[in-house]
Amino acid sequence: MSLPTPAPRTPMHTRRVTYQGFRRDDGLWEIEGELHDSKPHDIVIRGEGEWKAGEPIHHMHIRVTFDETMLIRDIAVAMDNFPHGTCTQAMPNMQRMVGEVLGRGWRHTIQRHLGDVQGCTHLRELLFNLATAAYQTRSGSFAASTSDKPPQHLGQCVGWDFNGPVVERVYPMFFRWQPPAKPRTPA
Repeated sequence: MSLPTPAPRTPMHTRRVTYQGFRRDDGLWEIEGELHDSKPHDIVIRGEGEWKAGEPIHHMHIRVTFDETMLIRDIAVAMDNFPHGTCTQAMPNMQRMVGEVLGRGWRHTIQRHLGDVQGCTHLRELLFNLATAAYQTRSGSFAASTSDKPPQHLGQCVGWDFNGPVVERVYPMFFRWQPPAKPRTPA
């Protein structure tokens, strides 16, 4: 299915984001993300510089290393292109994510450690979807799970609805699964 034909328009900006997932020889996992922003025309940012059409305004890389429990063990960051001299000040703060888990509440964790002026908008954006790439990279290892607890991706989208045909087919033991009732605390 394709998008409908657009109204007449003029290109103004291109953002390319890619992720690659790897299994390391030592058993750890890595996701590398790359973000590239450019304009189809020359631009000038007063006091900062000039960029020719197609030249990257932002070109940033991130590598997150994590273990079987999705615990972040290491982060590496590179900024090849950025518009402001102060942008690189956000790079050391990325280390605050080491020790966090790629899982529920991921965006809140990013905001807590790197939100607002503590971080870089573009590096945060790379981190947002990195968790999904991590799950996609590890998808084969989740399928082999023999736990009585459902994998974390179940119940998180229409395709993985506990009451849907995909869960019934792929994870029949969790078809129509309900979380255990939380114990009541006395008032």
